[in-house]
Amino acid sequence: MAFMTSLRDKTHVILFALIASFLGLIVIQWGMQFTGMSGKSKVNLAGRVNGKDIAYNQYDEIYKELSENYRRSNPANDVTPEVEVAIQERAWNITVDQALLDQLFEKFGITLQDQEVVEALNSPFPPMIIRQNFTNPSTGAIDRSKLEAARRDPRAKDIWVQIEKIVRKELKINKLIRALQSVDQVTSRDLDDVVRRQFEQFSASFIPVPLAFAGPDSSFPIKDDEISKYYEAHKELFKQPPTRSADFVFFPLVASSKDSLAVKTDIEAIRAEFATTKSDSEYVRLQSDRLGGINVTYNRADFSPAAGELVFSASNLKPGALIGPFADNGAYRILKVRQVTASAQPVARASHILLKINPSSSGDVQRVRGLLMAISQQLRDGVPFEQLARKYSADPGSASRGGDLGWFTRDRMVPAFSAAVFGARPGAIVGPVQTQFGLHIIKVTGFDQRAVVCSEVVRNIRPSTETTDSQRRIAMAFQMSAKSQGIDKAAAGQKLEVLKTGDFAKHMALPGIGYSDKVASFAFKSNEGDLSDVIETEKGFYIIRLTGKNDSGYHQLDALLKGKITAELLAEKKGAALEKKLASLAKVPGTTLDKIAASNPSFRIVKAADIRWNDAAIPGFGSDRQLVEAISGLDVGKLSSPVKISGGYALVVLNGKTYPAGIDLKAEAAKIAPQLLKVKQQQNIQEYFETEKKKAKIEDFRP
Repeated sequence: MAFMTSLRDKTHVILFALIASFLGLIVIQWGMQFTGMSGKSKVNLAGRVNGKDIAYNQYDEIYKELSENYRRSNPANDVTPEVEVAIQERAWNITVDQALLDQLFEKFGITLQDQEVVEALNSPFPPMIIRQNFTNPSTGAIDRSKLEAARRDPRAKDIWVQIEKIVRKELKINKLIRALQSVDQVTSRDLDDVVRRQFEQFSASFIPVPLAFAGPDSSFPIKDDEISKYYEAHKELFKQPPTRSADFVFFPLVASSKDSLAVKTDIEAIRAEFATTKSDSEYVRLQSDRLGGINVTYNRADFSPAAGELVFSASNLKPGALIGPFADNGAYRILKVRQVTASAQPVARASHILLKINPSSSGDVQRVRGLLMAISQQLRDGVPFEQLARKYSADPGSASRGGDLGWFTRDRMVPAFSAAVFGARPGAIVGPVQTQFGLHIIKVTGFDQRAVVCSEVVRNIRPSTETTDSQRRIAMAFQMSAKSQGIDKAAAGQKLEVLKTGDFAKHMALPGIGYSDKVASFAFKSNEGDLSDVIETEKGFYIIRLTGKNDSGYHQLDALLKGKITAELLAEKKGAALEKKLASLAKVPGTTLDKIAASNPSFRIVKAADIRWNDAAIPGFGSDRQLVEAISGLDVGKLSSPVKISGGYALVVLNGKTYPAGIDLKAEAAKIAPQLLKVKQQQNIQEYFETEKKKAKIEDFRP
């Protein structure tokens, strides 16, 4: 029976169902049952949740399934150390969530009778695992004959035992959801608020005033006891797992030109063979470092600019062409073109000059206006765009390339940027365009709608054994020097940089290093001041000195945290002073925004229409949720008291409120009501579960 073979394959290691959406769990081993053994040591435990043991094999089975899922879904990608630790943490979080869920079943007295399982299987809307596997795609209904045949199949006996466990778990979760949803309701006030937020628009005038107007920082001194008091009052904000910090010297493992030439020579040797092979799929499977390269569709955005220029040249862009080998982003590639077609998404190439701006700072606005005028004049005078990008752009990634962003599809850029590029013609200079990153002056350099369908062989350029051994010897020699004279002196003598990790936990990527179980193992087994042996990773070789240990469960009040708290207290003090200043201006009898603006040359009035509540967008100013929320609650024509905004305060006058023409608010409310109830239920359940998780005592014994 083909179906049972398919179902058996799916449950080879584990049976899972995509249920309990309110918990946000991706893959859950509802079918597996694990029982604890009394007197277990921590060696056999992954951890405890509220004093109840979690067997290590329970965590390990979930980890293995997530790991296999990742490999099945990403056949062309290696499981890097960073991916590995992410999978481990995902598996641990799922394990903890399952334990908490079982405890909630007990708390609410949720049980299940055998008859309920039978009724669920026979119902028109059965549990998810049944719907997933037995729904007739043409009718959308359950194929009862197929379901019954599968249930009677003697070969599927063990599978159905596991399926029943999955069904039982889903039914219990549904009972829990109903128990937690019983008090939820949507009021008319809730509906009115949502409809207004969705459709209401405003026009307003306001004077944004930055915190700097309150006075210099020196006028608001922050004392050490204030910092300590803030730390103690907000200590729960600084909770963290045990952490370590370290210094390190890094010897990167980079392929040499000799290594690159060797890879190029190897792939050139198979070019003719690839051209004539009868089975591309088999050949790619055996010869390529990147699986899945059969009948793939690529556009220019899938290559570096130089490689894309080669692939999409007139001589190569035709069926039957064999392109390469060519270097592209750390690999050599050979493409066998099967078809030339239209790209599913057009691609564009553009350059930009990014100017950072703080809209609430009149000084910053004037500075950027001056820059825009200077850049515009130089462009009119014939100064190359690339030269201006190198001089003015605040985007470090593209400025050195003359602002070039390469080829990209519409969805790879923020909407406003993409709209400007894809709405322009080749060669046009557009802007300034405002995004969350700042103001962009954009030069559109090209469009392309072509794509190639091809098979490809890829060989990654990796450091050779010779290169690796050479770098290892250099690292070992440095380690010996560091051991005898100290890492700082040894590094200074060889003009090497000593880098810092900052604080890191056991199961996380290390700042400046990434995740390495070898580094973590050294750090959490050593004492302050200890020097590591040479630690070898895929990226290179590290020599590490442990500089700090913190097992208190809270971030220490170090210089970095003191700086953050000082900034917070400074903003509070300046904010209070600024609010008081603006309040006194607003209280003057007969005052208006125009009069207030005239009282100080640094003040400016921003006038905006079509201010949208749903996305907090203020045309000509940017997004500011706090300001839009305040505007929505004002009376038309009345000068507000000081309103807190991003980076300061504002005085505001609401000029008007409108709705789009033709909107039937009652009809919209009727459509929104069931959606709002569902969202409210899910939100309340999520918040309840998160609260239970925060209160839980979770012990992690994993190595």
